[in-house]
Parts: sequence; C-alpha cells; structure tokens
Amino acid sequence: MSRDKHLPLTETVYYILLSLIEPAHGYLILQKVEELSSGQVRMAAGTLYGAIENLLKLKFIQPVTSEDSRRKVYAITELGQEILRLDFERMNHMIEVTKLTLR
Repeated sequence: MSRDKHLPLTETVYYILLSLIEPAHGYLILQKVEELSSGQVRMAAGTLYGAIENLLKLKFIQPVTSEDSRRKVYAITELGQEILRLDFERMNHMIEVTKLTLR
C-alpha cells in the first residue's frame, strides 16, 4: 500500500487541521495551534495565511459562513479529516515500532 503524496504533514499543518475540527477564524486558529501544541508551535499571521491558501487549494479545508462578516471562518473537510487521520496513524505506527525497538 502506498503512502498518500501529502504525507507526512508538517507539524504546523497537522495542528492547523486539528484546530479546524471546529470552525475558526485566523486569530483563533493561531491560538488553538499554540494551545494544542503546548506552546511548541507559534506562527506568524503570514505563515498561517500562506498555509490556509495551500490547504484551500488541496481541499483539506473550506470557508464556512460566519455571523461576523469581517472574518473569514474555515473548517476541515472530509478529505482533510482523512489526511489528518492517516498522518495520525502513521505517527502512531512509528511510536509503536520505536517502543518495541527501544525495550
């Protein structure tokens, strides 16, 4: 079985996708990524918006309607969730193999 060409995800992209399980706007995404990563991943707005543009092109995320017309809100798509799940499984496999090997 071959690996999806989009894997592995970068740490930043992984956390962005994970943060969009619930729809969020840019500033909230920045906050969620920092929180989910326990402060290990901090990004500038420019980095985030570049990643958002790429994720939109890949159809991993999509814009959703928002009550606040001043902010663009995004949510992960089914395809994005599948890629996130595949990368999670890939990392879990690496962890399990490492545990067995380092015993």
